Amino acid sequence: MNSIRQFSLYGAWIVAVVATLGSLYFSEIREFIPCELCWYQRILMYPLSLILGIATFRDDKSVKKYVLPMAVIGWCISLFHYLEQKVPGFAEIKPCKNGVLCSAEYINWMGFVTIPFLAWTAFTLIIVCMAFTRPSK
Repeated sequence: MNSIRQFSLYGAWIVAVVATLGSLYFSEIREFIPCELCWYQRILMYPLSLILGIATFRDDKSVKKYVLPMAVIGWCISLFHYLEQKVPGFAEIKPCKNGVLCSAEYINWMGFVTIPFLAWTAFTLIIVCMAFTRPSK
Protein backbone atom coordinates (compact mmCIF):
# COMPACT_ATOMS: atom_id res chain seq x y z
CA MET A 1 0.00 0.00 0.00
CA ASN A 2 2.88 2.35 0.74
CA SER A 3 4.37 1.84 -2.72
CA ILE A 4 1.01 2.68 -4.31
CA ARG A 5 0.84 5.90 -2.30
CA GLN A 6 4.44 6.67 -3.18
CA PHE A 7 3.80 6.52 -6.94
CA SER A 8 0.17 7.72 -7.07
CA LEU A 9 1.09 11.29 -8.00
CA TYR A 10 3.43 10.05 -10.72
CA GLY A 11 0.72 7.68 -12.00
CA ALA A 12 -1.84 10.48 -12.22
CA TRP A 13 0.64 12.60 -14.17
CA ILE A 14 1.36 9.77 -16.64
CA VAL A 15 -2.38 9.22 -17.18
CA ALA A 16 -2.93 12.95 -17.83
CA VAL A 17 -0.02 13.11 -20.29
CA VAL A 18 -1.19 10.01 -22.17
CA ALA A 19 -4.75 11.39 -22.32
CA THR A 20 -3.49 14.74 -23.59
CA LEU A 21 -1.30 13.13 -26.25
CA GLY A 22 -4.12 10.78 -27.25
CA SER A 23 -6.48 13.71 -27.65
CA LEU A 24 -3.94 15.54 -29.80
CA TYR A 25 -3.36 12.38 -31.86
CA PHE A 26 -7.07 12.06 -32.65
CA SER A 27 -7.44 15.72 -33.62
CA GLU A 28 -4.12 16.53 -35.27
CA ILE A 29 -3.06 13.23 -36.87
CA ARG A 30 -6.36 11.41 -37.43
CA GLU A 31 -8.02 14.81 -38.10
CA PHE A 32 -11.12 14.12 -35.99
CA ILE A 33 -12.86 17.43 -35.28
CA PRO A 34 -13.63 17.74 -31.54
CA CYS A 35 -17.24 18.40 -30.57
CA GLU A 36 -18.28 20.89 -27.90
CA LEU A 37 -18.19 18.36 -25.04
CA CYS A 38 -14.77 17.13 -26.21
CA TRP A 39 -13.49 20.69 -25.84
CA TYR A 40 -14.78 20.90 -22.26
CA GLN A 41 -12.99 17.65 -21.43
CA ARG A 42 -9.78 18.96 -23.00
CA ILE A 43 -10.07 22.22 -21.06
CA LEU A 44 -9.96 20.16 -17.87
CA MET A 45 -7.41 17.50 -18.93
CA TYR A 46 -4.68 19.60 -20.55
CA PRO A 47 -3.90 21.70 -17.44
CA LEU A 48 -3.78 18.51 -15.36
CA SER A 49 -0.76 17.41 -17.41
CA LEU A 50 1.09 20.55 -16.42
CA ILE A 51 -0.16 20.80 -12.82
CA LEU A 52 0.52 17.12 -12.06
CA GLY A 53 3.90 17.28 -13.81
CA ILE A 54 5.08 20.17 -11.65
CA ALA A 55 3.64 18.54 -8.52
CA THR A 56 5.35 15.24 -9.33
CA PHE A 57 8.77 16.80 -9.72
CA ARG A 58 8.32 18.89 -6.58
CA ASP A 59 6.73 15.95 -4.72
CA ASP A 60 3.88 18.30 -3.79
CA LYS A 61 1.06 16.04 -2.67
CA SER A 62 -1.04 19.01 -1.56
CA VAL A 63 -1.93 19.48 -5.25
CA LYS A 64 -4.75 17.02 -4.62
CA LYS A 65 -7.07 19.84 -3.57
CA TYR A 66 -6.67 21.45 -7.03
CA VAL A 67 -6.57 18.31 -9.16
CA LEU A 68 -9.50 16.43 -7.65
CA PRO A 69 -12.21 19.03 -8.45
CA MET A 70 -11.00 19.34 -12.04
CA ALA A 71 -10.89 15.56 -12.46
CA VAL A 72 -14.36 15.07 -10.96
CA ILE A 73 -15.89 17.73 -13.23
CA GLY A 74 -14.12 16.18 -16.24
CA TRP A 75 -15.36 12.74 -15.16
CA CYS A 76 -18.96 14.00 -15.08
CA ILE A 77 -18.68 15.64 -18.51
CA SER A 78 -17.10 12.49 -19.97
CA LEU A 79 -19.80 10.26 -18.50
CA PHE A 80 -22.53 12.54 -19.84
CA HIS A 81 -20.86 12.58 -23.26
CA TYR A 82 -20.54 8.79 -23.29
CA LEU A 83 -24.20 8.36 -22.30
CA GLU A 84 -25.14 10.79 -25.06
CA GLN A 85 -23.41 8.49 -27.54
CA LYS A 86 -24.64 5.16 -26.22
CA VAL A 87 -28.09 5.70 -24.68
CA PRO A 88 -30.92 6.32 -27.17
CA GLY A 89 -32.76 9.56 -26.48
CA PHE A 90 -30.00 10.95 -24.25
CA ALA A 91 -28.66 13.23 -27.02
CA GLU A 92 -31.80 15.35 -26.92
CA ILE A 93 -31.02 16.51 -23.37
CA LYS A 94 -28.25 18.86 -24.52
CA PRO A 95 -27.83 18.71 -28.28
CA CYS A 96 -24.68 20.25 -29.72
CA LYS A 97 -25.62 23.35 -31.69
CA ASN A 98 -22.51 23.94 -33.83
CA GLY A 99 -20.00 21.74 -35.60
CA VAL A 100 -19.72 18.03 -34.97
CA LEU A 101 -22.59 16.33 -33.17
CA CYS A 102 -21.64 15.22 -29.66
CA SER A 103 -23.38 11.91 -30.29
CA ALA A 104 -21.07 11.13 -33.25
CA GLU A 105 -18.65 8.24 -32.71
CA TYR A 106 -15.30 8.57 -34.46
CA ILE A 107 -14.10 5.30 -32.96
CA ASN A 108 -16.05 2.38 -31.54
CA TRP A 109 -13.62 -0.33 -30.47
CA MET A 110 -15.15 -3.56 -29.18
CA GLY A 111 -18.59 -1.96 -29.34
CA PHE A 112 -18.14 0.29 -26.30
CA VAL A 113 -14.77 2.10 -26.35
CA THR A 114 -15.26 5.60 -27.75
CA ILE A 115 -13.26 8.79 -27.27
CA PRO A 116 -15.46 9.98 -24.34
CA PHE A 117 -15.04 6.52 -22.77
CA LEU A 118 -11.25 6.93 -23.01
CA ALA A 119 -11.49 10.37 -21.38
CA TRP A 120 -13.80 8.98 -18.67
CA THR A 121 -11.29 6.21 -17.98
CA ALA A 122 -8.44 8.72 -17.73
CA PHE A 123 -10.37 10.95 -15.32
CA THR A 124 -11.32 7.87 -13.28
CA LEU A 125 -7.69 6.77 -13.01
CA ILE A 126 -6.61 10.28 -11.98
CA ILE A 127 -9.33 10.36 -9.29
CA VAL A 128 -8.22 6.94 -8.00
CA CYS A 129 -4.57 8.05 -7.94
CA MET A 130 -5.55 11.20 -6.05
CA ALA A 131 -7.48 9.08 -3.54
CA PHE A 132 -4.24 7.25 -2.75
CA THR A 133 -2.21 10.45 -2.52
CA ARG A 134 -1.61 11.55 1.04
CA PRO A 135 0.07 14.85 1.95
CA SER A 136 3.51 14.49 3.51
CA LYS A 137 3.75 15.16 7.24
